[in-house]
Amino acid sequence: MKWISRTHVGNVRKTNQDTVILGPCLFGVADGMGGHLAGDIASRMTADLLLERLRGLSPRPDTLRECVSEVNQIVYARQKSDPSLSGMGTTLTVLWTGEKEMLLAHIGDSRAYLLRGGQLRQVTEDHSMVAEMVREGLLTEEEAAVHPYRHMITRAIGTDPEVNSDILTIDRQPGDKWLLCSDGLSGCVNDRELASHLSEYDLQEAADKLLDLALERGGRDNITLVIVEVPA
Repeated sequence: MKWISRTHVGNVRKTNQDTVILGPCLFGVADGMGGHLAGDIASRMTADLLLERLRGLSPRPDTLRECVSEVNQIVYARQKSDPSLSGMGTTLTVLWTGEKEMLLAHIGDSRAYLLRGGQLRQVTEDHSMVAEMVREGLLTEEEAAVHPYRHMITRAIGTDPEVNSDILTIDRQPGDKWLLCSDGLSGCVNDRELASHLSEYDLQEAADKLLDLALERGGRDNITLVIVEVPA
């Protein structure tokens, strides 16, 4: 696998609560939420626990689901035991690469996109209030993009004792490019622009240009992205 990652505090926030997840066959993004340090702790704990517990295991959907559930319970217990961390949590979008398939675990509104044959599609569904309203036909995509509650997520690691994770299995094809990102990127750069950058540039240039574009458009949130390319 070829891969590259970028993370940036943005132009407004004082701290970066995003965490990049990188390990043997594991790539992902965790976007923390909570107080001054709580979001950073939640996303870092989640990344470290996943890397520790999946190390040396073979990719299996049940294994991934059980691991995410266990991580959620540990992060939840931490925030319940420490009043200064009350309410902390994190999104999680992580890709576990196998020989023939890619496993994806997803909770929250960070995203996974797949570029295949020049066509980009969003593989994950946002777990957010406005995304649910769009799916129900109550909001248009344009209305959702400016809705005051667009950042309110309905699922997260660490906020409840149990969490329902989306576990997806995608066939692996040579030349596939995966983009995993926090909403600091997807909220500023549209799908057409994501597709063109991933198609036209190598991994490093694509990552740099996408980050720069999000910063140019305000960078009001932390910005994190991981691009993974399956060898041709």
